[in-house]
Amino acid sequence: MPEVSLNDFAPPTETGSLGHEKPSEAKIHSFSSPEPEKPEIPQEKKSTPSTKKFIKDLKLNERVNTYFAVKYKRPVKSYARGYMFSIGLSDKTGEIDLTYWGGQDTIKVQEVWSSFETGDVVTVNGNVSEYNDRKKIDVNKESGLVKATYYNIENFVARSKQDPEKMIDLLKQQVSAVSDPHLSALLKAFFEDPKFTENFKHAPAAMYMHHAYIGGLLEHTLHVLQLCASIHRIYPSMSRDLLVTGAVLHDIGKIKEFKVGTSIQVTEEGMLRGHIALGEEMILEKIKEIPEFPQTLKMKVAHMMLSHHGLHEYGSPKTPQFPEAAAVHYADETDSKIDQYVTIKDTTDSRDFRIYTKRLGELYLK
Repeated sequence: MPEVSLNDFAPPTETGSLGHEKPSEAKIHSFSSPEPEKPEIPQEKKSTPSTKKFIKDLKLNERVNTYFAVKYKRPVKSYARGYMFSIGLSDKTGEIDLTYWGGQDTIKVQEVWSSFETGDVVTVNGNVSEYNDRKKIDVNKESGLVKATYYNIENFVARSKQDPEKMIDLLKQQVSAVSDPHLSALLKAFFEDPKFTENFKHAPAAMYMHHAYIGGLLEHTLHVLQLCASIHRIYPSMSRDLLVTGAVLHDIGKIKEFKVGTSIQVTEEGMLRGHIALGEEMILEKIKEIPEFPQTLKMKVAHMMLSHHGLHEYGSPKTPQFPEAAAVHYADETDSKIDQYVTIKDTTDSRDFRIYTKRLGELYLK
């Protein structure tokens, strides 16, 4: 995508840059299937891992002695030789399933299962295998699976490569340039609140789909602003202030939808309501505090929140019904999709010229 300056919207007070999280950075200026029988796992003396081995670097049939975050747990169940359970592991490079193959003593297997919880970090001493064309880790009672005490949290959730302070400064420049007094008051009600700003600055944009890392929401929001600046330059009759407001606020509900610990998880409120409903509610609560906020303008801002996913089947209660709402939707869709394409191409380690993905289908890698 060619570089576009956000001063298509408003003259900046200073310049900054924002790149994509991937290695080739673009600059932006101020605007469960049945398990097989227990495999034979080579025995190895347990030890405390001195270095972190990342999921993306795991090789088939190698021993692994390192630590991971627990993404989920499945209950203990029986198999041909005893009792077993499965858990999901993660770090900042990906996820992998683990199967613990226990013996006939169900109490001991249950003790291991109960020794850690979702969100904890565990030390894993096992073997990398493959099941249904996916890598997994096998651990048995003679090797090891224990709750870890010491670890570096930075190994588990990725961060944006961009400076969050520079990014938030760029966003605030655009907020301060909004001339409509009611929209300006609405934006400042959020971004002059230190607690909100801090949460927004560090929130992820997703668990998996796009910009799924700390600072991802802010980075994605700036990309949407950049795309809206291009659209406004081509269609200058559109309301610049409404575009900026929609672009900046469209995903604010995600600060309540997700929580970050050793992994990115959805909150109960996020699961039951989602960021679209949460974001509209947050906006309407702020509008109540702004005197004489025009009713039509209130409805248009709320509509931009409700329609930014575009289609009912993608979670939008409404489809976009005026130009600025359509622009925010397509800018949001463009950035989220391109981020997925770039991420997959940049992180796929394959000698093949193509790869199939569930979300995007076949991708060409050369």
